[in-house]
Amino acid sequence: MRIVFRRALPYVLFVLTWATTTVVGARLQWNFNRGLPAYATPTDIFPFPWIWHNLGLLPLGLPFSLSLIAILLAHEMGHYIACRYYQIESTYPLFLPAPTLIGTLGAFIRIKSPFLDRRSLFDVGIAGPLAGMALALPVVVWGLATSHVLSVAAAGAQAHAEWVTFAWPPLQQWVAAGLHPGLVAGRMQLSPVARAGWIGLLLTMMNLIPAAQLDGGHIVYALSPRLHRVTSWAALLALLWGGWRYWPGWFVFALLIAAMRLRHPWVPEMPTLGRARVALSLLALAIFLVTFMAAPVLAA
Repeated sequence: MRIVFRRALPYVLFVLTWATTTVVGARLQWNFNRGLPAYATPTDIFPFPWIWHNLGLLPLGLPFSLSLIAILLAHEMGHYIACRYYQIESTYPLFLPAPTLIGTLGAFIRIKSPFLDRRSLFDVGIAGPLAGMALALPVVVWGLATSHVLSVAAAGAQAHAEWVTFAWPPLQQWVAAGLHPGLVAGRMQLSPVARAGWIGLLLTMMNLIPAAQLDGGHIVYALSPRLHRVTSWAALLALLWGGWRYWPGWFVFALLIAAMRLRHPWVPEMPTLGRARVALSLLALAIFLVTFMAAPVLAA
């Protein structure tokens, strides 16, 4: 019975996450179609009772849920396929359904056997962010292309009505400027697909924080265990400072990193990474910088 449950769990969690994100997406699309703010009422924040009385509107949520789940799945399958390549035992991707603003707490895989060398550690660590980013970027482009540019009056009214506001990372700003030249910040109502792409950028940025056993921590440890100790402590202190100065959510993330333990399990060095992987680490750093947001979500 326990084996059956363990094998079925990834599929059950996947279906539940698809359901919760579709409910959230339905409300987002319903508001978007009517030119309403995304999160301005209690129903927007918690749309599950609303959808129960409007089940016919559930298909409206598919553009959001399918876009978001595809990004999460790409990220975790990047890790999973790299594990399979190196014959490292791991679980299937495990999704986390939750009644949050986005309908989920993300996804993860659990690695169940040790890394044999730092090359495999590096490849497993970087495969997720690269795969997720490869899908998140076109989702952002398509989402922004289908978003609405607002008049000054409409933008002001929406900003006044919103309960929460979302920051724009540099990459999203550049894409928006390319698609809508001369666009003034705050003059766009994001489509649900654009919001799914934004979530993909946020999760990529968070995973690339160079600390503990996050993806960024794996990458840095593969480069230098000594550097990993420095960046882990620096990241923890930066998160605590950021939670006090910019966004309280960083306190939660700091606790998560502390719970992982800042010290990375020892991994043999040989064989060396080589120049190509060092170059990829610089690409990972660039992705972190262009997706970085000091205060991703704030109460309006």
